[in-house]
Amino acid sequence: MAVQVGGGTETPMSDINTTPLVDVMLVLLIIFLIAVPVAIQTIEKLRIPIFESVESADKVENLLLTVSTTDQSGLSAGEPGFQGASRDGACRVYFNNITPVSSEELYDRAFERLDNIVQRAGGPEAIMADPELIPQVHIRGDVNAPWSCVAGAIYNVQAAGYPTVGFISNPVDPNG
Repeated sequence: MAVQVGGGTETPMSDINTTPLVDVMLVLLIIFLIAVPVAIQTIEKLRIPIFESVESADKVENLLLTVSTTDQSGLSAGEPGFQGASRDGACRVYFNNITPVSSEELYDRAFERLDNIVQRAGGPEAIMADPELIPQVHIRGDVNAPWSCVAGAIYNVQAAGYPTVGFISNPVDPNG
């Protein structure tokens, strides 16, 4: 509430009334002073379960890809002097985690592999009748590999006909 003292002139006040703004700010300050300590205590008590990594019962037909990059000096994994994947390096995709392939080779090899699996199962109708026979692609991406490298691998294997693409991660023990 604004009060004008003295002067005796009858002109209206043109000042902004800041009282409601101060009231709202004080209420927000009190809410945050109460809510933040409660939230911090709740987060500290959070325990994330650690699961023992066990050998998966993957089908032999599943395609395994490793996506990485070259290091700063342009060396690939497995070459002498490799310093580790770099975000600025060139993309490297390893077919069945062993054979390095280009984008075109990845598409061609993935298509040929899937075609062989479908023919062995008795054709497209037979493999569609039993969804368990449809192979999947499992990608293990290096932590430093840019998303564009992983996205390129996903695009190529899906274009080759693999309907399911998943990711493999290495769980990290937060206590160790």
